[in-house]
Amino acid sequence: MKNTILSLSLITLFMSCKNEKKQMSETNATQDSIALIERAKAIHDRVITLDTHCDINVNNFTDSINYTQNLSSQITLPKMDEGGLDVAWFIVYTGQDDLTDEGFKKAYDNAMGKYNAIHKLVDDIAPEQIELALTSDDVRRIVKSGKKVAMIGIENGYPVGKDISNVEKFYDLGGRYMSLAHNGHSQLSDSNTGEADSIWLHNGLSDLGKKVIKEMNRLGMMIDVSHPSKEAMRDMIELSEAPIIASHSSARALCDHSRNLDDEQLEWLKENGGVAHAVAFAAYLNTEKAEKHAAFKKEVALTVMDSMNVAYLDWDARRALSEEEREAYYEVLQKVNPIVDAKLKTMKNVPDAVDVSDFVDHIDYMVNKIGIEHVGISSDFDGGGGIEGWNDASETFNVTLELVKRGYTEEEIGLLWSGNLLRVLDEVQAVAKKIQS
Repeated sequence: MKNTILSLSLITLFMSCKNEKKQMSETNATQDSIALIERAKAIHDRVITLDTHCDINVNNFTDSINYTQNLSSQITLPKMDEGGLDVAWFIVYTGQDDLTDEGFKKAYDNAMGKYNAIHKLVDDIAPEQIELALTSDDVRRIVKSGKKVAMIGIENGYPVGKDISNVEKFYDLGGRYMSLAHNGHSQLSDSNTGEADSIWLHNGLSDLGKKVIKEMNRLGMMIDVSHPSKEAMRDMIELSEAPIIASHSSARALCDHSRNLDDEQLEWLKENGGVAHAVAFAAYLNTEKAEKHAAFKKEVALTVMDSMNVAYLDWDARRALSEEEREAYYEVLQKVNPIVDAKLKTMKNVPDAVDVSDFVDHIDYMVNKIGIEHVGISSDFDGGGGIEGWNDASETFNVTLELVKRGYTEEEIGLLWSGNLLRVLDEVQAVAKKIQS
């Protein structure tokens, strides 16, 4: 009897010690997790967070509807505040159309509308909250003042038309980087989309495109290679006297999409001294995962859109729309998406979405391939970007948190978020001063 009681006592004592160890382990893990989050928050607050690619809709830059409000768009000032995003590069984007005088005029007018919208935000709507930066010194000064920073990038050189003087006009309006093509060959450059049918217009840059590259060097405007073809990128690197950037492209080795950069392109960029900005665009990060989730989400969206009498358009159909029609369609989608997302949260067996971990996998790959000094971060918000965990500017901290989890130091995180891009901007502007003198 005594032996039985002793055995039971020992078992009870053993189980009690085991439970205490488990509880202590869980407590320590919780404390470690809290400490890591707090450290990541402190780093996030200290570094300058800069997103190189945020599309805009001019309808959100009016006196009555604008970025001071918490709109459904992925970028607004309240969302930047909440997520701790300091700098947004607002994009003057123009879709590709016919290479005619009429097409060039329409594209130019479209671009001017977007320049005017950005200037209205910083000059009239919210000058006390956000300011336009033209140099790295501007960025640091504005951030230190407590305001948000706006910068301007140009996606597609199509609005330049055949008049090279437009490059300087766009620079004077604040444009500090420009890509020479988008989805479709422009008068300046072939696009990555030529891979689909192997039909090329220039076999790289056109003669006018080569002159535009030299003009961008002279002015101090960064050259963006995210949409042009690989051969066009080769031409740009050979011609440019300054480093270049890829404003929103991930690693092709991890996701075989023509919008991404292959290892050879990454090496070119490293040798050139430039920066490749990984982009939070699901289809450019993990195509298989993105397609499975998108297919499931599409079925839910079809049900929601049918109830709203809205037609579903795939990517090709959207590209076929005019600029105005496309913007109107995206306005409708901004109302549909929250409803769809809410329904998905209540459903079981939803395929995993592409997330922040997938995004940072691309950062890791490029850092290991070409070095920390040549990698940056972008979202492509309001232009198709957004992933689980970084679906709008309010969730920006999650990127820093994932970087901290993976062992990046504060100095490295600062380089990724803004240091590398601002260094290239400085070097490009230094080259311009040398050329002008």
